[in-house]
Amino acid sequence: MSVSQPVASDHQLARLLQIGMVLEEVVEARAHQHHSAGDDLDADIEDLLEHAAEESADHRDRLAALIDDLDAEQVPFEQIEPLVAAHYERDRDTDGILYDQLCNEETAYKFYDDLIAAVESSAATFGIDRGRLLDTLSTIRAEEAEGAEEVTRLMEARE
Repeated sequence: MSVSQPVASDHQLARLLQIGMVLEEVVEARAHQHHSAGDDLDADIEDLLEHAAEESADHRDRLAALIDDLDAEQVPFEQIEPLVAAHYERDRDTDGILYDQLCNEETAYKFYDDLIAAVESSAATFGIDRGRLLDTLSTIRAEEAEGAEEVTRLMEARE
């Protein structure tokens, strides 16, 4: 399954939306992990991490609503978070936290950009309204772009 080709069915769309949910779960889990690590983070970074976690939870909820309308099974966040924590142990210095957050935001943005293109190029009829699907994905993509820009601004301010 790839987002480089048109989405051909509800099943494929549901799986791709679930990948988006996992990306959001990774961003949320990483933000919580960095925030709760006990490091002395400045207020800007704490705010960034809190916002990233809240935004990712919101994105996950929006994607879940789309998946529900497709009547597909979902993977609970509680199953993903421990895997993320175990797999992504990294340095907790400020540069590492910001770099990690930037990678997460850019990865999510690129995924949504590709998924939108795959839906737009598809001739398939989906079990959910195409306009609603594209509006939701476009809004999430724009928020991911804003998140990447915010992290970049913080990184540049620290140089």
